[in-house]
Amino acid sequence: MSSHLEVFKPSGRELVPLTGERVTVGKASTNAVALEHDPTVSRLHAILENHGSAWSIRDVGSRNGTFVNGDKITAERVLRSGDEVRVGKSRVVYLETRQSGAPIEEATIVPDAGQLPPRLTRREVDVLMVLCRPLVSDDPFPEPASVRRMAGELYVTEAAVKQHLQNLYDKFAIPTEGDRRVRLANEALRRGAVTIAQLRDSGG
Repeated sequence: MSSHLEVFKPSGRELVPLTGERVTVGKASTNAVALEHDPTVSRLHAILENHGSAWSIRDVGSRNGTFVNGDKITAERVLRSGDEVRVGKSRVVYLETRQSGAPIEEATIVPDAGQLPPRLTRREVDVLMVLCRPLVSDDPFPEPASVRRMAGELYVTEAAVKQHLQNLYDKFAIPTEGDRRVRLANEALRRGAVTIAQLRDSGG
C-alpha cells in the first residue's frame, strides 16, 4: 500500500507520491507540494511526516492556518485515507492506494479495517453520489454539492435533502462540529460507500 496527495490546481489535478521522512507544503517552489498559484498559502505552510504505517500533518505557523476535514488543526494530526486538507484556499486530499496495475488515479481507496460503509437505502446512495460528484470534476477548488444543487439534481425538496443528509450523518457518525457535508463526502469515499470510478461514470 502506498500513500499520495491529490493536489487541486487551476491547471488540473496533480498526484504527489508521499516518500521519505517528510513532505513540505507551501507557496515556495522548493516545497514538494508547491502551491505557487495561491497567494493565501504561506511560503512554508505545513509539513507531512512519515510514521511508517501512517502520515501526519502539522501547521508550521502559517498565516491562514491548515484545516483537516473543515477543522483548523492546532497540533499534529494523523491522516486517514480520504481526509481533505485545506491550506489557504487550496484543496489537497490524502489517499492510500493498493499496489495494482490500475493507474494510480483510478486505484481503490482502501477502507480502514472494520470501517465498511453502513447499510444504505437506494435514495441515500443517490444522495451520496450527487454530494460527492463535484469532487471528481475539473474544478480546481471543488466542493461537495450544496443542498440546493442536490435538491435540483434529485428532483426533491431541500427539506427532503436535509433529512437524508441528517440520516447519513447519523449512519456515518459525523460529528456536529465543522463542515459536515465535507466530512460526509470524505467518509463515503474512504469507506467505499461510493467510489471514484462510480462518480466519474455517473458524471459522464
